[in-house]
Amino acid sequence: MSLRERIALWFRPAVYLGRNPLTLAGAVLTTSSAFTLIAFWLFDMAIGGTIHPYLGLIFYLILPGIFLIGLLLMPIGALWRHHKLIASGQLLAKYPQVDFSMVEVRHVLGWVAVLTAANAVILSVASYRGVEYMDTVKFCGQTCHTVMQPEFTAYQNSPHQRVACVQCHIGAGASWFVRSKISGLRQVYAVTFHTYDRPIPTPVQQLRPSRETCEQCHWPQMFSGSKLVVIRKFSDDEKNTELTTVLLLKIGGHTTNGDVGIHGRHLDITHPIQYIATDHQRQTIAQVSFTDDSGKQTLFTAADTKPTPEQLAAGEHRTMDCVDCHNRPTHTFQLPDEALDNAMAQGRVSPDLPYIKKQALAALQAKYPDRDTAARQIAATLEDFYRQSYPDVYRSKHDLVESSIQQVQVVYLRNVFPAMNVTWGTYPNNLGHMDFPGCFRCHDGNHTSADGRTIPNDCDTCHTTLAMEESNPKVLADLGLK
Repeated sequence: MSLRERIALWFRPAVYLGRNPLTLAGAVLTTSSAFTLIAFWLFDMAIGGTIHPYLGLIFYLILPGIFLIGLLLMPIGALWRHHKLIASGQLLAKYPQVDFSMVEVRHVLGWVAVLTAANAVILSVASYRGVEYMDTVKFCGQTCHTVMQPEFTAYQNSPHQRVACVQCHIGAGASWFVRSKISGLRQVYAVTFHTYDRPIPTPVQQLRPSRETCEQCHWPQMFSGSKLVVIRKFSDDEKNTELTTVLLLKIGGHTTNGDVGIHGRHLDITHPIQYIATDHQRQTIAQVSFTDDSGKQTLFTAADTKPTPEQLAAGEHRTMDCVDCHNRPTHTFQLPDEALDNAMAQGRVSPDLPYIKKQALAALQAKYPDRDTAARQIAATLEDFYRQSYPDVYRSKHDLVESSIQQVQVVYLRNVFPAMNVTWGTYPNNLGHMDFPGCFRCHDGNHTSADGRTIPNDCDTCHTTLAMEESNPKVLADLGLK
């Protein structure tokens, strides 16, 4: 049998069985979506720039899905008609012959071949562009607006704002890419049917190990020596008195004189620290396993909670890595006091306005039903205060009052999202120990070993205090920083 005869034999059932509503509907869907996709791609290449996230959702995901559904409907329709003809006893013993000697038939076959190749190309390009779009920051942060608004807002105001979400949440390699897309199906379902948690629970379970993501840029060995940290706070008196704390953080690794810094001790690959947390947010550390430089392992158990063997067995067993301290490296939410201090230190909220710290803090901590109401009432509260209590300041420094009020609104809008039940302190930050337990989850003086030793909680363990809430500390002048 010649090739031409074989093609004719294969082509007969397609022609005969393809005449059904499902196959025709599939052809219409595929053709219309294909033309729309091609037109969009040409427009995108010609114009460039960014598009609205919901348009991206339509053109990169929904339309390619319709195109694929159309392709699937065509053979499904043929199989459906085949089954229907068998059930009714009307299936022909031999399909009608397709005569390739007819020019019309050859033209149809040629078009089928061309369209099949075109469909393959379109499907490939659509798949590639769809995956590419799903890896963008816009898709991650803005498509599911309500759900991701808190995380996306924090991301935009973080040191990692120019790092794509997928670089940390997925990383390189096909296996984690596939895992993320499978997990994404569950998340799409939750968003579609509004079954998602409010707020989004943390820490994220099944997160890729930080050694495969964080340490591609921030490997522990890169930290050495100590880091000077200057913390500026403002009192709630009329003058907003500034108080400064100066610390020397021992962030480095092992030094030649035998000292060990924070990263050198906590992220030592040869002597890893392991712990057991008995709560979901890893705030209650029941037991810590530490291996010293000689290789001796010591268990430190919380003496205040006295965990039972059952609690230890049921707890989360982890080897300490970056995210155990840096648990909010990008999606950081501040407390109102800290956020105001930072804004005042940067001059965005003017310390020259009397009682601005006290009044702004009270306005921020009030309860509001939604963000729009919060912004209006914060502005109204502060304006009324200066208009009534300091009318001269309100008149002479009106622009300064207005700009400071706007920045107080920004502080609220960056950190509080009532629709997602995200408010002040919803997400604990383990870096440090001023606002949340943080370091003191382990360094609390209560984790004791069988031989009576405790995990140290001495201030000098991790930092040297050069000044503590002083006005114009001398050390800054000595260092040439003031």
